[in-house]
Amino acid sequence: MRLKKLVWHIFPANLLITAGSLLALLWYGSTALDAFYKNWLAIDLEDRAHFIEDRVADLIQQDKLEKLKTLCRQLGRKTSTRITVIQPTGKVLADSDENPDIMENHSNRPEIKRAFLGKTGTKLRFSATLGVTMLYVAIPLTDTYPSGHAAVGHVLRMAMPASAIEQTLQGLRLKIAAFGVIVALLAMLAAIIVSRRISKPLEIMTARAEQFARETFISPLSIPHNCSLEVGTLAAAMNSMGQKLQERFATIVQQRNELQTIMSSMADAVLVIDNAKHIKTINAAACQLFEVSSSKAINKTTQEILRDINIERLVEQTFASTTPEREEITMDKGGEKLFLQYSGVQLYGDNGDSFGAVITFHDFTHIRRLENVRQEFVANVSHELMTPLTSIKGYTETILDSSEGDKEQTKQFLQIILRQSDRLQAIVSDLLNLSRIEQEIEGNEIHPVPTNVKGVLDQAIQVCRPKAVEKDLTIELDSSAELIAPLDAQLMEQAVVNLLVNAIKYSAPANRVEIAANRQPVENNKEMIVITVRDYGIGIGREHLPRLFERFYRSDKDRSRKLGGTGLGLAIVKHIVQAHNGRVDVASERGLGSTFTIILPAT
Repeated sequence: MRLKKLVWHIFPANLLITAGSLLALLWYGSTALDAFYKNWLAIDLEDRAHFIEDRVADLIQQDKLEKLKTLCRQLGRKTSTRITVIQPTGKVLADSDENPDIMENHSNRPEIKRAFLGKTGTKLRFSATLGVTMLYVAIPLTDTYPSGHAAVGHVLRMAMPASAIEQTLQGLRLKIAAFGVIVALLAMLAAIIVSRRISKPLEIMTARAEQFARETFISPLSIPHNCSLEVGTLAAAMNSMGQKLQERFATIVQQRNELQTIMSSMADAVLVIDNAKHIKTINAAACQLFEVSSSKAINKTTQEILRDINIERLVEQTFASTTPEREEITMDKGGEKLFLQYSGVQLYGDNGDSFGAVITFHDFTHIRRLENVRQEFVANVSHELMTPLTSIKGYTETILDSSEGDKEQTKQFLQIILRQSDRLQAIVSDLLNLSRIEQEIEGNEIHPVPTNVKGVLDQAIQVCRPKAVEKDLTIELDSSAELIAPLDAQLMEQAVVNLLVNAIKYSAPANRVEIAANRQPVENNKEMIVITVRDYGIGIGREHLPRLFERFYRSDKDRSRKLGGTGLGLAIVKHIVQAHNGRVDVASERGLGSTFTIILPAT
């Protein structure tokens, strides 16, 4: 609804009161004047009638009718009055304006009837003869008979058009109306002046209040010297309110910033909802967890945003319980299973009524995965160590139980024991290397220095060349001799050797392995050193790629063991690359070979 200014609240009321008073005065004055003027005119007509009644009565007594008619016409023209003489029968005897012979009987006229009763009759009515409204005054004429007896005989009637009355009253009405317009204008001017004096300080305070709404509390409100006590008190109260608002806004802003900082820095997902389960606050961790923007989530229900029946059940339980609700739940996200710790507690106001709830989700998927990795690691280590140990023990017992003359069989068993011992030694050696690398990383003992990348790759190729020759494989190198990167040459050579050994193992004979290194933009157009080792062997299934760099993880366990792998080579590669602040990726398909990519900082 559109609001109106103060003047439009004061002025219409003043104008209405003034106009109503003037209209009432005009009506009352017109009515009183009309009654007064008509009464005065009736008296005047009666006086005129009494003034000529003796002359009229004499002419009637002398039966001089023509003189009577002439007298009526002359006196009527001189006084602008209609004069009529009526016989007792109602017949018009003389009239100043009309021929009495053609006039109708007047015995039924109200003023005539009253006059025949010996009283003065007065009536304002329309004259059918003249076609105008007339004021009639009739007086009785006393006839004296020869016996000396006097009685009402004829009636003398005086009349005047009412238009004269209306003309006089119309002039008075116009004067009163003009006076009313002047008074209305003065009232309007007074209302504007008064409303302006009232509204001006209010407008100043309104502008100040708007500044308060915009959180501007710089200057105090000045109090006008000519304002009323109420306005001055209001202005002082607003100044006090502005000061307190400034202090409270500063406190609220500080608390809000602290809360936002805490919420945004929390690793746990946090939601604040009201009793209708509409989301009022959501932090960045929650947006990331549920893959939704904060602008889209605010004021939406948890069912619309979270879309998880287990979470919705726990939200219901949170509102139904007075104690914190906690439970471990799982959630699928992009084909990945997440483990979450749900915690929900109601929010209560000063009156003890609940107005919402705070819900947190602690993601302990990483911990659960570490537990699974630890369990698998223990199981894999036990299995990897137990296999050669079982073989060694079995063949040793067989040798002890065999006859001394079977030297060929004993030699065969000892060769098996030697191979298993070598395998056991290789596993222990890789475990020690992996442990040493982890300790060096934790202790910041790895210090990369600018190194020629091609030289490191050449050393790795030289180490692996004998194995490649055995399978009739060629190793092709594509790298610039000027390519320099910050490396620990020994560790990076070991990482490349591990990748080349795997490429050679899983490649068919008479094939090739490609190794390349160059500088290229990778992330956000940032220059990185990229080293790739590509083979055209059996490849790896896509389902194995996410876990390929875990310790003792094998995509093909039987084939890996037959080829002499320990299951730790790729884990060592990952740790060495991470120690150089880089990463290692793999792309592979069954039957199409594999490509391992090491991405390292260029500086």
